[in-house]
Amino acid sequence: MRILHTSDWHLGRSFHGVGMLEAQRRFVDQLVATVVEEEVDVVLIAGDVYDRALPAVDVVNLLDDALVRITAAGAKVVLSSGNHDSASRLGFASRLLESGGVHLRTRTAEIDSPVLIDDGGVELAIYGIPYLEPRLAASELGAESASHTAVIEAAMGRIRADLRQRGSESGRPVSFVLAHTFASGGISADSERDLAIGGMGAVPLELFDDIDYVALGHLHGRQRLSETVRYAGSPLPYSFSEAQQAKGGWLVEAGPSGVKSVEPVHWPGARQLAVLRGNLNDLLTGERHSKAEESYCQITLTDSERPKNAMERVRSRFPHTLVLGFEPEGASSRERETYGARIARAKDDLEISCGFVEHVRSRAVEEGERQMLAAALDRVREEGRQQ
Repeated sequence: MRILHTSDWHLGRSFHGVGMLEAQRRFVDQLVATVVEEEVDVVLIAGDVYDRALPAVDVVNLLDDALVRITAAGAKVVLSSGNHDSASRLGFASRLLESGGVHLRTRTAEIDSPVLIDDGGVELAIYGIPYLEPRLAASELGAESASHTAVIEAAMGRIRADLRQRGSESGRPVSFVLAHTFASGGISADSERDLAIGGMGAVPLELFDDIDYVALGHLHGRQRLSETVRYAGSPLPYSFSEAQQAKGGWLVEAGPSGVKSVEPVHWPGARQLAVLRGNLNDLLTGERHSKAEESYCQITLTDSERPKNAMERVRSRFPHTLVLGFEPEGASSRERETYGARIARAKDDLEISCGFVEHVRSRAVEEGERQMLAAALDRVREEGRQQ
């Protein structure tokens, strides 16, 4: 049996002001193609299918289309909710949807109610742990404390108890667990919402011992934490910290005795990400940057003085620049001087005004600008005298 592990679709998300819905439609096309080509039996979505609790209508329609196409291609879907989803809204009509091959796990009470799939040769028991907010879930689960580790430990205790009941002389089903959480050893990205402060939300991998495969969601980089515990990552990059990540999922093959193999699945985006740094002239003329011309770019200029019309000039070569920063290298002692120090030694109002302009834009005031500021100050003084 073949199982495709995905997570963190974040349907409806934007990327630095650029709508991602078309890119997400393209991802759905790639996923459905994988289901067909690889003869996938089950698609797992380990939380954060939406980017917000109240998704827009066109976003809901995209998920509807994705689920219809996946099931039409012959695969079942098991979907658990993440911290970005509204569990109650996502779980609406879950019992009805099961008849169409879409199994939603969004309620704490359903943690030990697996999706059972048996093709005659392999029997799977797939458990879904939705995102558990410790303060809300601890009491219902009987956890020892209101912490991420305690609630996941309690949830896994319920799952193991159910698995023991399903054991027989011929063995137990091959066990899969979906969980939307931050597991120890995972590498995070800038686009993820913190589950706890200072890493206190990280749960130890030992909590998932004895499970044949643990399909994690939340972290956006595809990664292997152990042979049986993996993050699928997001199918699209949602921050420039993900520029070097290969996006996709994991294709898991299960046999009667457990997991036989796990292979990465790649879904390249239509537009790549590029993170560039250097002075403006080098960026505009350097041949080594030619591959970034069609990419979404984050660019940091290192010129000692902020260039005029920097964004317009950068976009003349890199039209899809979304983030432009300025970190001068080799700045003079005056440029390194704090704004407070400039104000303290300013001789008159004109120097204060010029110093403010230099401070906010990191470029010296030109003579024409100085004259405009002087004229404005003279007008203010004249109006004050007339009053």
